[in-house]
Amino acid sequence: MANQYKKIFVTVGTTRFDLLCETITTSPVLRALKKIGCEEINFQIGNSNFEPGDYVKEGVKIHSFRFKDSIQDDIKNADLVISHAGAGSCLETLEANKPLLVVVNEDLMDNHQLELAEQLQIDNHLYYCTCDTLENTLDIVDFSILTPFPKPDTTLFVKFLDDVFRVKQNIN
Repeated sequence: MANQYKKIFVTVGTTRFDLLCETITTSPVLRALKKIGCEEINFQIGNSNFEPGDYVKEGVKIHSFRFKDSIQDDIKNADLVISHAGAGSCLETLEANKPLLVVVNEDLMDNHQLELAEQLQIDNHLYYCTCDTLENTLDIVDFSILTPFPKPDTTLFVKFLDDVFRVKQNIN
């Protein structure tokens, strides 16, 4: 296997996503993670009904915590990020140029998160799944073929302002 994802960061954001917390720590999912090289999981559990702490299961070291002021270092230090479908978590991970697997919370009503995950997968920036399909998804996806998320082009805003003021000058 070309890529080894030894350090995996999992985040549920600031919400409660008990099903993802439970699913990540099941033996079948941990075994699927080990197949792609996982040795340790840094796990931000948010408000989920899950106890923070450190333990080992299926040979994987798991460190879980509720919140931090910033998860930027957790993302930066990870070889792979598994995240809920929140826009902030997705964009922060993609901007850090980390491979991303989004797990959609199907319990959310009016699920705009699903729309975001679908579009970013169509654009080949990430993969998404549900808790039910997480194990199988880990077995079949190839994170190495994802397309890096484009860096923001700050010149577009400057060009926009130039165009606006140029039009305004021509009117006067």
